[in-house]
Amino acid sequence: MTTAATPAPKYAVGSLVHARGREWVVLPDSTEDLLVLRPLGGADVDIAGVLPGLETVVPATFAPPTPGDLGDQHTAGLLRTALRVGFRAGAGPFRSLASIAVDPRPYQLVPLMMALRQDTVRLLIADDVGIGKTVEAGLIAAELLAQGDARGLVVLCSPALAEQWRAELRGKFGIDARLVLPATIGRLERETPYGQSVFRPDGAYVVSTDFIKSPRHREDFLNNCPDLVIVDEAHTCVADSTVQVSARTSQQRYGLLRALADVPDRHLLLVTATPHSGKEEPFRRLLGLLDARLATVGFESRAGRELLAQFFVQRRRADIREDFQDGAHFPSSRDTTEVSYTLHRDYRALLAEVLAYARETVRSADGALQQRQRWWSTLALLRTLSSSPAAAVRSLNTRAGVQEADTPDEVDRTGQVTVSDPADTDSAQSADEVPGSLLPTATSTTEESGPDDLDAEEKARLVAMAEAAGKLAGPTRDTKLKKLVAMVTDLLDSGYRPIVFCRYIATSDYVADHLKKVLNKRGTEHPVAVASVTGELSPDMRLNRIAELTGADENGEPAPERRVLVATDCLSEGVNLQESFDAVIHYDLAWNPTRHEQREGRVDRFGQRTDTVKALTLYGADNPVDDIVLKVLLRKHERIRRATGISVPVPQQAESAMQAVFEELILRGETPSFEQEGLFEREQLPAAEQLELAWESSAEREKASRSLYAQNRIKKEDVATEVAEIRAALGTGEEVREFTRRALGALRGVPADRKQGGFTAHTDALPQGLRDAVTAALGPRHPRPVVFHDAPSAPRGEVALTRTDPVVAATARFVLDTALDEKFPAWQRPARRCGVIRTNAVQRPTTMLLVRHRFQLSLPTRDGGVRPQLAEDARVVAFQGRPEAPQWLPDEDALALLEARATGNSDPAFATDHIASILAALKTGLMDELRLRSQVAATELEASHHRVRTAARARLAGLKAVPQGDPDVLGVFLYRPAATIQLGADA
Repeated sequence: MTTAATPAPKYAVGSLVHARGREWVVLPDSTEDLLVLRPLGGADVDIAGVLPGLETVVPATFAPPTPGDLGDQHTAGLLRTALRVGFRAGAGPFRSLASIAVDPRPYQLVPLMMALRQDTVRLLIADDVGIGKTVEAGLIAAELLAQGDARGLVVLCSPALAEQWRAELRGKFGIDARLVLPATIGRLERETPYGQSVFRPDGAYVVSTDFIKSPRHREDFLNNCPDLVIVDEAHTCVADSTVQVSARTSQQRYGLLRALADVPDRHLLLVTATPHSGKEEPFRRLLGLLDARLATVGFESRAGRELLAQFFVQRRRADIREDFQDGAHFPSSRDTTEVSYTLHRDYRALLAEVLAYARETVRSADGALQQRQRWWSTLALLRTLSSSPAAAVRSLNTRAGVQEADTPDEVDRTGQVTVSDPADTDSAQSADEVPGSLLPTATSTTEESGPDDLDAEEKARLVAMAEAAGKLAGPTRDTKLKKLVAMVTDLLDSGYRPIVFCRYIATSDYVADHLKKVLNKRGTEHPVAVASVTGELSPDMRLNRIAELTGADENGEPAPERRVLVATDCLSEGVNLQESFDAVIHYDLAWNPTRHEQREGRVDRFGQRTDTVKALTLYGADNPVDDIVLKVLLRKHERIRRATGISVPVPQQAESAMQAVFEELILRGETPSFEQEGLFEREQLPAAEQLELAWESSAEREKASRSLYAQNRIKKEDVATEVAEIRAALGTGEEVREFTRRALGALRGVPADRKQGGFTAHTDALPQGLRDAVTAALGPRHPRPVVFHDAPSAPRGEVALTRTDPVVAATARFVLDTALDEKFPAWQRPARRCGVIRTNAVQRPTTMLLVRHRFQLSLPTRDGGVRPQLAEDARVVAFQGRPEAPQWLPDEDALALLEARATGNSDPAFATDHIASILAALKTGLMDELRLRSQVAATELEASHHRVRTAARARLAGLKAVPQGDPDVLGVFLYRPAATIQLGADA
């Protein structure tokens, strides 16, 4: 069966046409019957389809300037920068960079280079927390879509992160994705024609992984899934979970991904900061989704590691630190500190009573099943009491989940997830409920009780412990809380904004309530805003509560600088908090060091404006539970990380080691073996020491193997030249900053310098069109005046002075549009297309032309074909002498004219006549030179693409750049030597 080829369009990509009363640029995907057009100077939102058979479409040329449209000395620079900032079809080899609202760091282009090497992109991006995995995945997606190698996109993630993913795709990459969640599916189905799927292969979606894996929606999704899939927190889809319910969930997730990966031409990007939980089998299953060979190949051999390097990229903070030497917001260091407290005597007495009860009840158990149930219930009570009195009371009044287990193994599987923090379970986002202690409440009946009912004496003992725990609440007897108040106060007084991470919902609410009271006592000079965010809230409610704490109020007043967020680990993954917080306090010790890394990664990440973030770990000096966790896990993890520079996952032996140490404490009442002398003289190493040896061995293996990973084989220098050229062609940072300030000043924005750098501007007096664009970008309640930051990132409601920031882009678009349309009022046209400038910068009359080249760029496709693309480039050229006999200047001399300062005025009639004579020469010899330069630019463009494709080992056959039509002359500026004696208006 053969398919008829799509008729080639009459107009080449990049050519100009006139239709509907205006000029348009022909875009890719145009056919003979349908032209896809973008208004000349317009944005992607203005793209339209035109049917030549029904509407009049004729070739067009770009209109030259009007000789009398004269501006001052700043006109040329404003016009040139507005043009370049407005480009959305840049000429460089990375096709998406001109159309995205993010300025990628060089290291973030390495995964993109790896992707360009593959016919079907399959990558596991496992960079450290906070250094930009979302941006890296987004760059690959944007590039594949821009080059036409992918038609659509779907992101699979947890529902808690769905809205954040949609905002990132829309705000940074211009991809408008639809949310597919339980809360949205009804509306989406109603909006979809009967008999059709919610999903389209050319659509963009952010989808809840757990929702779409259900049998009702799974097959429809698989049948209509787009050809590019990003899986966030991919490690949760292959977790070797030990709880039957979670195991079934992870198996369903894995089955979904396996079905997606089995389509050979589907692009698949797996994203996670923790690809290896310490267990080899889940890691291999994850890699097997990318290439079946990775599931079994030995990584001890060079061949195995080189195969892995094709699909796996992982960088640590130390690997990319040099990329942030240009003032970009990225913390230079993380100040980690341990802070101890001593238990109050009443708290210590209750802890001793709980330990004694644990020892007695476990020893007196009837059979293995009951013993394991009691073991986990008493361990839960110990952990909750170590957390807070509120958590202990809740635990003592909550039935334990282990009561439902039928075998000792099932009890252990349930207990490990509900009480411990194993690395291979599902996300922590729903794991902050207080675990029960197997005990019926004081008011429960026999029917309500579990199978392990207690006699009256034991019940009375437990009720007494619950009452004693309740009396410990408050900073008088809860010295942990008292110490926290002092820590938070010190941080606030030092200008920090801390997040306090707790293990349980009850603890988070308890801590937040007390902080609100203590930090806002009557007469407090500087009140503190405090909020608690836990898993009790839905994902949307969590984000709303954070926004209430950190965002402007309904009157536009900024958020208080003195603020504290108290949260459980529902916020330890995915949610970015670096714009509003810069310190972390671990109020409760996690029983997995990775959880601490995730918590600290919420603030220690790209976009953090504080140079040194703080991480404080609070622990009880005389609390044996904290002592075990610190010495067996947390301190060893930190020591290995500092010694090797690698954050190595906890080995598989961790759970058994912790069990062994806790058994020594609870069952035998002994000092844990890691504190005993002569430890290594024993014939059999204790479990804690076996864990440490396995951990160090794992660290050495990973450190050795990293030298052969792809991120070390693909050098950033391979693309540095191309990146620098693209950035220069699209406007340097200094140009963008100067342009934005000058343009807003001309448009009545009244810029004012800030001591911290950057400036502020008032938006209320801006022209209506630009004011509406600013409101759309920042929100209707954005702070006033608007803060413009001299950095690549900015908090919500403020502006980063980069070409890709929505407000900067809107300003450039407005300046360019008004320059090309003389109907606007004069004050709304800060840039003009002509000018005659008297200056000391030249010795002879010198003409500068601002020129735009358009190219049809033919790019080789992965299936062996060629796909046409539009490319645009702006150049400044200049010549001395008369236009009939020009003496062309080098490019650097032409660019230098943009810095020329005027020293005198020119008579308007005189200036108009001279500009008219230059425009007349454009129809003859000058245009011949510009056409030649257009051909040279096409050759340079083709060479740039060739270099990048060679570095990426991508296809080269069919690569070609061809100029389309005559170059557009946007501006004509004549520079004349300053007169030595001023005669009248002009000399």
